Amino acid sequence: MKRLPLVVIVGPTAVGKTALSIEIAKAFHGEVINGDAFQVYKRLDIGTAKPTVNERQGVPHHLLNYIAPDESFSAAEFQRQAKKAIHGVREAGHLPILVGGTGMYVKSVTSDWQFEDQPANLAWREKMEQHANQPGGKEELHEALRQQDKAAAERIHQNNTRKVIRALELIQRGKAAPVPLSQTNPTLLYDVIIIGLEMERSKLYSRIEQRVDRMIDQGLVQEVERLYEEGYAHTQAMKAIGYKELVAYFEGEYSFEQAVDRIKIHSRQFAKRQLTWFKNKETVTWFDMGAEPKSEDFQGIVKFLEGIVQDVSK
Repeated sequence: MKRLPLVVIVGPTAVGKTALSIEIAKAFHGEVINGDAFQVYKRLDIGTAKPTVNERQGVPHHLLNYIAPDESFSAAEFQRQAKKAIHGVREAGHLPILVGGTGMYVKSVTSDWQFEDQPANLAWREKMEQHANQPGGKEELHEALRQQDKAAAERIHQNNTRKVIRALELIQRGKAAPVPLSQTNPTLLYDVIIIGLEMERSKLYSRIEQRVDRMIDQGLVQEVERLYEEGYAHTQAMKAIGYKELVAYFEGEYSFEQAVDRIKIHSRQFAKRQLTWFKNKETVTWFDMGAEPKSEDFQGIVKFLEGIVQDVSK
């Protein structure tokens, strides 16, 4: 069966992925599927660098402002919703463009990862977590796993309590402990063209720091404060960079200057992790953005895609 064409744009934060996605969408009648773990949340706008209505330039976007700040969202749920969006875009005769900063989200779609769909036994899991917090508890749980599934114990470090407990839970149900998703043999559903944007490290870090300063000027503190006062402080959404540091500031853990400094540090570290992930796990055609992304850079990428997108769309 013929696979659907899918353009994917990856790269570190602040490198220009959003702007490029708009140019590609305008050139090829495309629609954008958000692949960022925190842009799915409503009201997390400034700190996630979510594209504004003006920045979207009329291009349809999917999985943006998708759930409330107190809802949970997993890679498995993202995969389900992204697949639906991709097929909907193709049925409309348009080109789906997946724009991702979250490596696991992107990989789950491009490689069709298989996720464990059994619901968690929360009471049993809580009991095991309490045991793990006792002296020697982690070691005992890992040894229990080793006795029942030696291969799983060798894959999962004893300090990774969450995975140890999950493996034991599945064994208890008579299921095999999960193999890491990256080791499965995926079925490719799409003709994937992955475009990667990169930039010399010092220039990227400078852009990141400037963007954090702009976010503060644009009202990031007030955005986080409103969410904090409404009781969202310790939700999954507020673990996003730019939000968790300001929550800590509101709770007296940091001064304001320390919070801003930590946002910059964490953003730089995140950019480094993103590059490492995409360099190691994806087949990407990389484009250097120089000191900053320019229109001519984007037009060069559009030109590069012209023949490829036409071929896979036939």
